[in-house]
Formats: sequence, structure tokens, C-alpha cells
Amino acid sequence: MRRSAVVTLGCFGACLLIAWLFLRYGLSTAAVDRAAVRDWLSGGTLYPGRVGTVLPPPAAVLFSPAAFLPLKAVGWLLALVGLTALVLALIALVGPVARRYGKPRGPAVATAVALALLTEPVRATLGLGCLDLIVFGLITADVVALRRSAWARSRAAWWPGPPASQQPRARSGVLRRFWATGAWAGVGVGVATALTVSPVLFIVYLVVSRQWRAALTAMATTGSMLVGALLLAPGATYGWFSSVLPKVDRAGPLDDVANQSLAGVLARLYDSATTPVLIWLSFAGLLVAVGLIRARSAHIDGDEIAAFTLVGLTSAAVGPVSRIHELVWVLPAVLLLVDAAARRRVAVRRFRPQRFPGARFAISAAAVYLLFVLDPRWTAAWDSYAIAVILLLNAVPWRPGVAPAVPVRRQPQPVTRRTPAIPGPRGS
Repeated sequence: MRRSAVVTLGCFGACLLIAWLFLRYGLSTAAVDRAAVRDWLSGGTLYPGRVGTVLPPPAAVLFSPAAFLPLKAVGWLLALVGLTALVLALIALVGPVARRYGKPRGPAVATAVALALLTEPVRATLGLGCLDLIVFGLITADVVALRRSAWARSRAAWWPGPPASQQPRARSGVLRRFWATGAWAGVGVGVATALTVSPVLFIVYLVVSRQWRAALTAMATTGSMLVGALLLAPGATYGWFSSVLPKVDRAGPLDDVANQSLAGVLARLYDSATTPVLIWLSFAGLLVAVGLIRARSAHIDGDEIAAFTLVGLTSAAVGPVSRIHELVWVLPAVLLLVDAAARRRVAVRRFRPQRFPGARFAISAAAVYLLFVLDPRWTAAWDSYAIAVILLLNAVPWRPGVAPAVPVRRQPQPVTRRTPAIPGPRGS
């Protein structure tokens, strides 16, 4: 009874927050997308000019059923789907951390959801009517799939039983095996890439980390959705690839304060409407190299959550236009810092007492969280979000063996034979 009351109050508070965010942000992104898709379905063009939707064709096709709904209904639909994706993602990310420290999962996830709703990336996504929380949930689903796949392969190597290739008899068994073995790994990244383009760096990471099956699945999923959009809307698909995708500033002016990418920082630094291309490409290439190298190291050390977080931060940092609603990957970054502080505290108190173990990670987590709650972009610190993302990209820790996406193989213990003692001389 008490739990039901808490859940009801939480849902009521979330609905009040979403309604207030609609008033503050005006659902401007959803309004532009809805108007463009409605005109397109009425016989016009989907990408008429400079100001308009930047939805890729697969996203526009999926958005079509909601084009003739009232704007508030579209906003509530996107908000409820996005909030559901956020809750499921935090269950997958926060739940194992809470279990590891002996804490109940429900209150930990509820606290994480409440704290996440206060951050500006989540507020902007819900208030503007964007897809970023849905994309975040799709990519997190692939993290779960990769971990389940690694666990299934490890269990097959450890546990006696029927071979993994044996097909189950019942249809429910097929679905259960599909879920238990993480066979869908790559589908979430593929769908996310088809919807918003920027997650394409996750496919590059899957290739770099040699997770071939997931990489091929992601590429096949994205390609299938693009082919489907081409068959359903050939003109819009051709217009996207020919006139929208090549534009670096398709999502907005590069020098806008809302652009918190490296390109935006350089454009404002040089007081120009465009970014210095050679400087931007040089530093962006360096950040991509650092992000992918650190992500691959986290993958090898057994922390796939940290690896995906690093790739998400890299994508936000190097994209030509990264608005605040695209910085949602700071949420798992803060979680990693909090977990690192707790692990440090447990380890140090057990073996070497200190006064403030893990304080560096805890202070960093609190500072990053407060920064993304207070939103200082419209003050003198207008590049604070971009700087924070770049710093997190270079400083986020990973936790060896916590969330592996590679099978853990038990090494056989060497058989040692007792060597008979050689008796010494008598009287010794």
C-alpha cells in the first residue's frame, strides 16, 4: 500500500513537471517536426528550406501517424515514451550498482529518476519534444543485450547441459532464448542511428572493439530502415541525403549559445558564424581517438557501461551541433563517478583507513550534476557544458569486471603433484 502511494505521487509529480516544461519550452521542436510532416503528407516537401525539420526519413515516417494530432497530444506521447525509456535505462544502469552495495533496487532507481528529471538535458528533451531519451533507452538496451550475451557464453562454457545451438521446442522458448542470450544486441544502436544519425559513432565503436555480430546487426538495422524509408518516401529520402545531411549547420547556427559542441565553442571563440574547419577537424579527430581508445580499454577491462558512456560523450563533443538535449550521456557519467567514489571508500576503509576516501570522485559527481541542473549557459559561462563534456570524456573512470561484454572464462587450476621429500643424511 505504501509503495503504491509513493508510485502514484511520483507519477503525479512527473506529470506536473512535464506540463510545466511544456509551458517553458513550448514544444518548439515537436511543433516544427509536426508541421513539416503534415505538409509533406499533404503533398508538400519534407525539407523545404533552411528553417524546418531535420528528422531523417525513417523518423519522419514513424512520426507520420502523430502528425495530425494536437500538438499537446504529440508532446505528451513523446514525453511518456521518453520517460518510460529513461526509467527502463536507469533500472538497467542503477539497479546493479544498488545491488552490489546491498541496497534495495526500487528506492535507488526512483531516486535516480527523480534526480535525472531535474537535469537540463532531460528537461529540454521533454519540454522541446525531442527523441533523445528514446535514443538513450535504445542504446542502453544494447548494453543490456551485450552483457546478457557475454553471460550466456560464459555459462555455456562453465555449465553442463545441452549445447547452445540446440533449438528449443516451444515458441515461448525461442523468445526466452532470444532474450536470455542477448541476440538483439545492435538493434538498439541501429534504430537510434536511423532516427537521429549521431549514434553512428556507436557502430564505429562496436567495430573498433571487435564486437562483430553487434556491429553487423546495427548496420543491417540502420540500412533496413533507410531502405524502407526509400521505398515509402523516395523523394524525401533523396532530399535528405542531397540537401540536408551535407549541411554542417542543419540543426542550427554553429555560434548559437545553445550549441555545446566543440564546433560551437570554436565558432564563439573566433566570433564567427562558422567554425574554423581545419582546427575543428584536428581537435575533433583527437577527441574521437581519445574517446574510442578509452572506450575500448573499458570494454577490455569489463565495463561496457563506461565504454558506451564514453562513446556517447564523444559523439556529443565532436558533432557539429550538439544542443543540450543531446547531452543526456552525462547521466551515466555521473553514476560512474558516484560508483567510483563508493568503491574507493569501501576498498580504502577495508585495507587502509583514510579520512575522506573517494572524495575526489564524489566532489566531481556533485559538481557535474549541479552544473547540469543550474544551466549557466546564459551567463558568462556559456561554454560550461561543452567544457564539462570534454573533461568527462577524458576523466570518467571505469570499473574493471563490473559490466563485462566479453565471456568470462574460468582458467583451469594447474594440477600439482606433491614431490616426495628427499631424506637427508642420518643425524642431521
